[in-house]
Amino acid sequence: MNKRFSRILTASVVALASVPVLAQRAYADSFGMSHYGWGWGHMMFGSLMMVVFWGLVILLVVLVVRRIGGDSSEGTPAASKNPALEILQERFARGDIEKDEFENRKRLLAN
Repeated sequence: MNKRFSRILTASVVALASVPVLAQRAYADSFGMSHYGWGWGHMMFGSLMMVVFWGLVILLVVLVVRRIGGDSSEGTPAASKNPALEILQERFARGDIEKDEFENRKRLLAN
């Protein structure tokens, strides 16, 4: 084949291949659907965004419920919140300190 025929053939194939694309765009633009030709890519992106949106909504609900519910350790006694008092009680239970010393230190820790 000579070069001229090859160029004409290539230009004809490109022109014929672009006709359906141009026709679809003209049809979509005439009805205000300029993004009509996105196809599968648009569907996958839309699905992904839907999952992200609902994930954020669920996360927001969980955070709001946690915030309203408050701290889960509110119902525990004050002795378990103070590690120094727990250590003092353990030492008294083992017999390391006497009752008078335990009472004095307990009173100091309460202040």
